[in-house]
Amino acid sequence: MKQYIELFIKVCKYVFKEFVGLELEAKTPYYMEKEALFECDISSIIGITGEARGAVIISMKVDLATKLTSILTGAEYTGLDDDVVDAMGEIVNIVAGNVNRELEKTFKLMISMPTIIKGNGHSINWPLGQAKVICIPFTACDTYNFTLSVALEEV
Repeated sequence: MKQYIELFIKVCKYVFKEFVGLELEAKTPYYMEKEALFECDISSIIGITGEARGAVIISMKVDLATKLTSILTGAEYTGLDDDVVDAMGEIVNIVAGNVNRELEKTFKLMISMPTIIKGNGHSINWPLGQAKVICIPFTACDTYNFTLSVALEEV
């Protein structure tokens, strides 16, 4: 999995720049405990199956989620309504889709439809297996922080 960290960073930066117009700064990735609670308000999840299995999760606070949705739609948002949930699902879908295109050279993979979890301090039931969860922290606009968490293992 470690060999794919740069790919996930590159794709996430590209998606945020091209689709939302925001420059990202990637911080130092680290291994995360599978039982860890997410100190955020919303997580958007894409499952991965095929010759590798796992998940890609983008997690953030409501202030960034509403800012991103406002940029994408041109409307103002203040809470986690249906439009914000849809936008977060679309962002993780674009990131996972772009990573999938790159990984197709190595693996035949399929990605799931996005799933959204709301609520501060939520947890994720990661896929079983030996895959470690790698968390990549990002900063947008020098103010907003979010994480891209990935667990991926060959089957």
